[in-house]
Amino acid sequence: MYQYDNYDQTMVEQRVAQYRDQTRRFLAGELTEEQFRPLRLMNGLYIQIHAPMLRIAVPYGLMSSKQVRKIAEVSRKYDRGYVHFTTRTNFQMNWPTLESVPDILAELATVQMHGIQSSGNCIRNTTSDQLAGVSADEIEDPRPWCEIIRQWSTFHPEFAYLPRKFKIAVIGTKEDRAATQLHDIGLHLVKNHEGETGFEVLVGGGLGRTPILGQVIRPFLEKKDLLSYLEAILRVYNRLGRRDNKYKARIKITVREHGLSHIRELVEAEWVHIRKQLVLDDKEIARVKQYFTEPAYEATAANDVSFAQMQAEDAAFARWVKQNVVAHKVAGYKIAYISLKAPLLPPGDVTSDQLDVVADLADEFSMGEIRASHNQNLLLSDVKQGDLFALWLRLQAEGLATANINTMADMICCPGLDFCGLANATSIPLAKEINERFDDLDYLYDLGDIKIKISGCMNGCAHQSVGHIGILGVDKKGEEWYQFTLGGSSEADASLGERLGRAIPKDEVVDTVVTLLEVFKELRHEDELFLATVRRVGIDPFKERVYADN
Repeated sequence: MYQYDNYDQTMVEQRVAQYRDQTRRFLAGELTEEQFRPLRLMNGLYIQIHAPMLRIAVPYGLMSSKQVRKIAEVSRKYDRGYVHFTTRTNFQMNWPTLESVPDILAELATVQMHGIQSSGNCIRNTTSDQLAGVSADEIEDPRPWCEIIRQWSTFHPEFAYLPRKFKIAVIGTKEDRAATQLHDIGLHLVKNHEGETGFEVLVGGGLGRTPILGQVIRPFLEKKDLLSYLEAILRVYNRLGRRDNKYKARIKITVREHGLSHIRELVEAEWVHIRKQLVLDDKEIARVKQYFTEPAYEATAANDVSFAQMQAEDAAFARWVKQNVVAHKVAGYKIAYISLKAPLLPPGDVTSDQLDVVADLADEFSMGEIRASHNQNLLLSDVKQGDLFALWLRLQAEGLATANINTMADMICCPGLDFCGLANATSIPLAKEINERFDDLDYLYDLGDIKIKISGCMNGCAHQSVGHIGILGVDKKGEEWYQFTLGGSSEADASLGERLGRAIPKDEVVDTVVTLLEVFKELRHEDELFLATVRRVGIDPFKERVYADN
């Protein structure tokens, strides 16, 4: 993984010192709340219902065991002994005091972590596929390109005050595990007719109040032109993006109002002026790629027969392997997901003690690296298959071996009204109720891949617009109601969910999920997945049953 040089480290330490002084001045009454607000947001600090919330960036979801131990330490020392992983692979601390944040940032800076540009109207944390570099279907590892974008965008003077926040995702496979079509810019590594690798560039995706899928603005971009083309897009957006209404400020609205063709013309014209001034040469690309070389895999790992034997002897282990373990590009190695969706716990939460264990397991079994996924789980990417049984036993002992990846229990859920000042309705209690109702894993395995996503407001932090079943909290005269959508997807076949009908009161939400699954079981073809059934029959059969008694 990328290692900071003296410039990187100095930059982060100087920002900590700067923010420490800004906090001191605010607490001393020398800065007003209005003056302090943009300063704290630039460092990832929000003020929520109960306490400040601090968001720390995890670029493209990659962490070292040293970093994870430090996260555990600061969450234990300055918070309530847990952190929350988000759909942007960042982590959040929900209970720090305002005056302790400079100390938290100072400690995190010692392990190359910070909250810079994790909030505010700027270029946010660049994300990628959680299987980047270890997936067999990859054209090229996207992580070096994410790092190049991170370095270009951090403290970029022209893009510190954009009309609205701006998000970029990069993948190297046809399968989209990073929801790139839902980003302001999505980058796909592709090959052209000559066999050269470059980027397909999408623009104008996003969720929230107006969910829109990104569109291709350029089908092939040479690697050397990556930063200049991104800069051209950002310049056009910075000029045209609306600043009179924050709900219409994202680039998705800019593209919709002006049309993709016109935006493309403006971007191409801007690009002509700057293309030669910002060329990525081979030397710079090689400098970053050197941090993402393959580790020393053991050739003998492929000969270990204990993996198959232990599956045959232990049904619970075999079930975990089937749900939480995926193929690796190197024979004899596997990728193991650590589910942060244990029953009755808030999705994405992990305790400080569990983080220490994960760090130890990463050192012992996965070359010291841990990854976060945009589905709010962790994973160890380089586990010898012969070590999986020992890993599973350790995870079991810490409550981290829930075998529910890609089942209905693997929900995405925002903090909702329990924590977020923007929310209209609760989310976490609903996730808990759904898990309580569907506590039979065998039943969930029979249902197959069903992605439930629950957001407490229109900002859609849990991506409910692209859930197979999306649940959106709305306020009706001070009461919590929920709007359902069906048939969404954030993958390569991306689609926005279709609204089922009128909103449903809170006490009927779980029963509605039950009804939807009953209809699915009646209508599905053999082994057909929920999304395929919805797309085949439409939402009318589901709608009729849900609203039959009303």
